[in-house]
Amino acid sequence: MDCFSHFEADECGALNEWLDTAPQATAICSFVGANVSVNDFANRPARAMADNEVFTTGNYRFRLLATPHVPHCWEASLLFEENSRTLFCSDLFFHWGENEPLTTSDAVGRFKANLVTDQQGPFANAYPFTAQTEATLQRLAALKPKTIALMHGSSFSGDGEKALNDLAVCDEGSFGKVENGI
Repeated sequence: MDCFSHFEADECGALNEWLDTAPQATAICSFVGANVSVNDFANRPARAMADNEVFTTGNYRFRLLATPHVPHCWEASLLFEENSRTLFCSDLFFHWGENEPLTTSDAVGRFKANLVTDQQGPFANAYPFTAQTEATLQRLAALKPKTIALMHGSSFSGDGEKALNDLAVCDEGSFGKVENGI
């Protein structure tokens, strides 16, 4: 299985090669993701999952969480592995550069620093903070993840609930402060 948070050509371009190599494999994504992106691209249909739907792979139990526009895109979703309490958070908490694989330090500060940098260039506004963002982040925090696995940057081990609640502070009202480097 291969699970998508959201569809981007630079991150999903090899999907069909992967499906050809693994003929029993299935791409997994949100219902919206399957119907607006993945099934138009993939050479066989994805498994479209509903919010809170669970799938298992032996010892692991994954819950798909629909998270529209968090981190970005209408079709966004995240996975939570319930046994290890690992949140696979896609681009949420991203940070650029050479980083250690796992950190116990401040994931939120790194993310906010990158938001400030990105607001100055062509990647500005990639992470929309909408009226739903805070509720989505609080929903994720309630899972009390022990590990937050990033797609871009160091994964975070520690109090995932606190990190997600701290990130929720960067809502629509305070985002202007982040844009201005405050």
